[in-house]
Amino acid sequence: MNRPVRLSPRKSKIPSDFDSLWQEAYLSLWRTYDRLRAIEDELFDGHDLTAQQYNALRLLERKHPEPMVTSAIAQRLISRAPDITRLIDRLEQRGLVLRHRPAENRRIVQVSISQAGLDLLATLARQVRECHAKQLGHLSSEQLRKLIDLLRQVRLPHEESTSHWR
Repeated sequence: MNRPVRLSPRKSKIPSDFDSLWQEAYLSLWRTYDRLRAIEDELFDGHDLTAQQYNALRLLERKHPEPMVTSAIAQRLISRAPDITRLIDRLEQRGLVLRHRPAENRRIVQVSISQAGLDLLATLARQVRECHAKQLGHLSSEQLRKLIDLLRQVRLPHEESTSHWR
């Protein structure tokens, strides 16, 4: 069986399972995400919640008692949410958020976290910290800071100019 040869950015004649270092780095990020996400999914599945729904609740908690417009929630989510309306619908059906339209502009939808949503986040707080420790607790503070910086460097050219992640 012929094995691909590494190409740019570093040329090498050493056989590899990857076409390039770029591909190897990208697939390594993807695999890492998959392994870390499996741990997170186990936690959230036990509460009938997705990571994205949890992220939305945390954003709303930070603004509480002020509401957020749905477009602002979508913009600040860690992962892109093509259907923010459906995400909010599910949270509202569970009584975790409240949705309303201001009388002065009925086109705007404002969302705030309910007491049930705040209670759920309080219940999850310790479990989420333990989840993060399980995911990354084997790294030192210095390693974590280096990882955060490297990931920021990788992400920066691809962030929108208005992103709070810049």
